[in-house]
Amino acid sequence: MPRFSLIVPCFKVQGFLRECLDSVLQQSFGDFELIAVDDCSPDGCGAILDEYAERDPRMKVLHLPENVGLGRARNAGLPEATGDYLFFLDSDDTLTPGALRAIADRLAEAADPDVLVFDYARTYWWGGTRRNVLADLLARESTFSASEYPQVLDLLMVVWNKVYRREFVAEHGFEFPPGYYEDTPWTFPVMLSARRIAALDRICVHYRQRRQGNILSTTSRKHFDIHDQYERVFAFVAERPELAGWRPYLHRKMGEHCLDILAKPDRLPPADKAEFFRRTARMFRRHRPADAVVDGEVAVLEGSWTGYRLRRQAVRAGREAARRAERARRAAAARARTGWAAVQAHRPLDENLVVYSASSHRGMLGDPAAVYAAACEIAPRLRGVWVVRDAETAAGLPPGVEHVIVGSRRYLDVTARAKFFVNDVNWPGALVKRPGSVHIHTHQGTPLKYAGADLLDKPGARLGFDVPQMLRRADRWDHSLVANRHSELVWERAYPCHFASARTGSPRNDVLVNGGAGDFRERHGIPADHRVVLYAPTRRDYRRGGHVDRIDLARFAADLGEGYTLVVRLHPTLAGGPARGMGLTELARRRVVVDATDEPRVAEVLLAADVLVTDYSSLMFDYALLDRPIVLHADDWAAYRASRGAYLDITAEPPGHVAYSARELAWLFVSGAWRDEESERLRADFRARFCEFDDGRAAERVVRTLLLGEPVPGPQARVVGQSAAPDALASA
Repeated sequence: MPRFSLIVPCFKVQGFLRECLDSVLQQSFGDFELIAVDDCSPDGCGAILDEYAERDPRMKVLHLPENVGLGRARNAGLPEATGDYLFFLDSDDTLTPGALRAIADRLAEAADPDVLVFDYARTYWWGGTRRNVLADLLARESTFSASEYPQVLDLLMVVWNKVYRREFVAEHGFEFPPGYYEDTPWTFPVMLSARRIAALDRICVHYRQRRQGNILSTTSRKHFDIHDQYERVFAFVAERPELAGWRPYLHRKMGEHCLDILAKPDRLPPADKAEFFRRTARMFRRHRPADAVVDGEVAVLEGSWTGYRLRRQAVRAGREAARRAERARRAAAARARTGWAAVQAHRPLDENLVVYSASSHRGMLGDPAAVYAAACEIAPRLRGVWVVRDAETAAGLPPGVEHVIVGSRRYLDVTARAKFFVNDVNWPGALVKRPGSVHIHTHQGTPLKYAGADLLDKPGARLGFDVPQMLRRADRWDHSLVANRHSELVWERAYPCHFASARTGSPRNDVLVNGGAGDFRERHGIPADHRVVLYAPTRRDYRRGGHVDRIDLARFAADLGEGYTLVVRLHPTLAGGPARGMGLTELARRRVVVDATDEPRVAEVLLAADVLVTDYSSLMFDYALLDRPIVLHADDWAAYRASRGAYLDITAEPPGHVAYSARELAWLFVSGAWRDEESERLRADFRARFCEFDDGRAAERVVRTLLLGEPVPGPQARVVGQSAAPDALASA
């Protein structure tokens, strides 16, 4: 008996069907049967299904003699199913890699619940991916019923984001009715009847969003089917007194669902909208529980069609008035800010005012944070003010740190009068550089991939990125911090602007050179005797969204074996997208890996690691300062280099061993080669080249030479272009 029975009904999807079938048959978890139902499709679906069935014995094809619709096609597959769990997958959607393994593991952990709900992401025809916005509701470890956790019903009530215990379905006799909205009378009865429901916080299905929408987005009278489907739901509840408490919820849900259909301009023919409203209103009144409170949007169903139309018109008029008022408010605020900035610009610069920002105003991070800390210690007379993006970010700053929110009047005040500006990315274009002010650009590490003007030859890497605008902002730089001569040469080529390259080293890396400790291991419960393997992949420019799973994290963690802890840190730009939902969040919950993506101080993560595994992340240049093993996983180096561009062939001049496949990566650790003599030799050469100016005094050097104008011994600074560097820096 297989663990899963996947039932895939097919009708007029020949362009998407192969991708769907491949996503199932290529799963790493193979204990399943695939039951494909050809719903008398007039295109090539039947032939495609037969072709796949000949190649894979796990697949069975049913050819229906006539078209019966999505629900009944699913029903046709039910008698053929022998698996423990039923999985209804639409034939234009796809499973994500590793989905069945993750579902199987969660079912085992939850002791075979009646239903398991998992996450999905919408994938768009233009290449974008957007995760379910209610994914947080799935972060629940214990099993539950709908009455114990009613929030689960806020998730998209469709059939394909769940698996169902087959015996539970058979016991209750659940099946799909005909019609447009066949998911409704399946999901509500199933979810209300299930005694044990489990959740899986992982994206298991990619929900395809077609350019012209799905069948439910077409204009048709078939949308009247929603009334019959809710009648089935109400009938189901009426036959089960134990579910009577759900009647108020279902009553409101039905009203909201029908009003949503009515409000969309492309669902119903205009001539049919009045009839749809009246039918909905009659049904709403007929099923209203005696003690139900009718308020909010659904209250319009207590009135007439004319009243509904007048209310809609009023709502639209109110929204338009609000938009006009908001535009006027913004225009007035912009004029006020411009006037205020003009006044401040006539005041003298404050020689002791330093404005800091990092990672687009995301808080005290990276090199600017290290410079700020050094300035507080060395030159307390300097007033440091941080620019943050919003009040939430400001709340995360340490107590006593002065800050302003970008765009506010106080922001205009300090940026108009500050002598010094320290940032690791460019300041907004609206910020005007006053004569006499000094802009210090710290960058964000040693460059491997192309940046700046070099991106002009890489259209894929600069999608949505305005290189000329970026260079105009870089024209404000006075000093560019570098940690090695490689960086110095690259930045001068990539940013053809007038600035001085300051051979200071990277301030944020002083803690790596001087030795530091943090509580990272303790906070994450990592045993003291474990070796910590840090996996830090970078983003890909050849894939919209930037995320590509290069290795199976669960498999890699298992390959490492006892005595190892795998820590994963995604690229910061991927932290808020769907990347973590592809398995990292769930693996971290199960303690298979530790997710360090949100750790604000990356140095603490590096210090806790015994070995770094990365592909092309600039973290390798920082980690090399610790003189610990580094392993490169470069399975897509050719594609990465072609799409983004690279200043050196990192596979020819690596900081350690290079693996070109997941199997090679695992072998390096199983064999112990990751820390052999060859690894040490490669790392020594790499350190000699790229750790040149990092001596543990970078932050002090920036403060003394660039903020205070004092000479200090150590790495030199070379004047570039026509920048007027302070005498102390030029002669250091």
